[in-house]
Amino acid sequence: MRAHEAGALHGDIGSRGPAWLRPPSDVNDLVPELWPVTVTRSEKGSLTIGGLDVRDIAQEHGTPAYILDEADVRERCRRFRNGFAGADVYYAGKAFLCKAMVRIIAEEGLSLDVCTGGELAVALAAGMPPERIGLHGNNKSGSELRRAVEAGVGRIVVDSFEEIDRLTAIAKDKNKTPKVMVRVTVGVEAHTHEYIATAHEDQKFGFSLFGGAAAQAVDKIIEEKKLDLIGLHSHIGSQIFDTSAFELSARRLLQLHKQVQDKHKIELPEMDLGGGFGIAYTTQDDPADPADLGAQMFGLVKRECDALQLNVPRLSVEPGRAIVGPSVFTLYEVGTVKDVDGIRTYVSVDGGMSDNIRTALYDSWYSATIASRKGDNTPMLARVVGKHCEAGDIVVKDEFLPADVRPGDLLAVPGTGAYCRSMASNYNHVPRPPVIAVANGAARVIMRRETEDDLLALDVG
Repeated sequence: MRAHEAGALHGDIGSRGPAWLRPPSDVNDLVPELWPVTVTRSEKGSLTIGGLDVRDIAQEHGTPAYILDEADVRERCRRFRNGFAGADVYYAGKAFLCKAMVRIIAEEGLSLDVCTGGELAVALAAGMPPERIGLHGNNKSGSELRRAVEAGVGRIVVDSFEEIDRLTAIAKDKNKTPKVMVRVTVGVEAHTHEYIATAHEDQKFGFSLFGGAAAQAVDKIIEEKKLDLIGLHSHIGSQIFDTSAFELSARRLLQLHKQVQDKHKIELPEMDLGGGFGIAYTTQDDPADPADLGAQMFGLVKRECDALQLNVPRLSVEPGRAIVGPSVFTLYEVGTVKDVDGIRTYVSVDGGMSDNIRTALYDSWYSATIASRKGDNTPMLARVVGKHCEAGDIVVKDEFLPADVRPGDLLAVPGTGAYCRSMASNYNHVPRPPVIAVANGAARVIMRRETEDDLLALDVG
């Protein structure tokens, strides 16, 4: 069984933990699938990343901190680029974005998907070629669209009739013809958490295929002749582990391609099937290899095109969290260890829901290990919690940790590269952690730690 976002799929958690969670033979072992490629446990028992001891990183940069393995994230970029050779691979800026990350994905030959003016500003400030930027979003403002047109972004994924009107007016004013794709809601239910399933009918994204809105949007764009329609776009969700839902999505999207070709005598040159490929947060998750994903998705598109007598459009995909998610772990310091009447042991760390909201928001599952030493090999079922004034401030719901875990230990939680720093908050006025990139035995700060001065700078009261 694969783990999904919904905790109910894991069975009774109680004081025994979920049904699938069993004590490991050695509580200090690292499961390779959960950790960045250069992470090891040294002879002294501490974790190392890129040749650096996490104790030294913590001493220099403090905790909590997001630790990014640059070799790992670059390797994941290359695997998707090679697995989808001949297609365009768009990195999801919403997963994690900063100027250093933009430069990494640009150097590795990927394109970049942004969904707000702020993300676009970071991309442009970092020197991302605008023709390799795509702009998403269900409610883009006039200023966001204007900036995208002025910058010359490679494509704008239109999401509503109001947006088509807004963008058409800007195109006329600027005397430009921006390239656009129409986001189509294809009615496919992805097997994931309802908040990150994005192609069923009852949600805010895109034009309905079955209600006829998608075809109307295409007609409107073609007839007004101020926007360059390059293709159709679909995104069925996130944290997806197989390609079965993509096959149905591709079939429905290509049927609309065929309708457009027959009606308007226009052959749309591109198609975006989205992505949102899953990663391993626990041992229950089984991600697919990018090469296998590429082969399967190219194959299903080719089959559908052959059946409809269409030329195969240029494909683009959006791997989502699968590039940066596994490349980062969060490093915490343990503050208190509390046994609650034999029900469970709570291990409190110096971060929490302000640096990882996903457990509270999506009922997500994570793993953890003691990072500063090897612990007693007696496993103890623990819950890792944060410092915030919320009972739901849980980082790791259930994990076997060494029974001798104690205040001052460093604790590492893998799989926190996506949607952790980008969704971080200042809840309880806690400054957000830094992001430390490690490569070839050197660590550098790519996003600095916030300070109380940063918090007060916005308070003009």
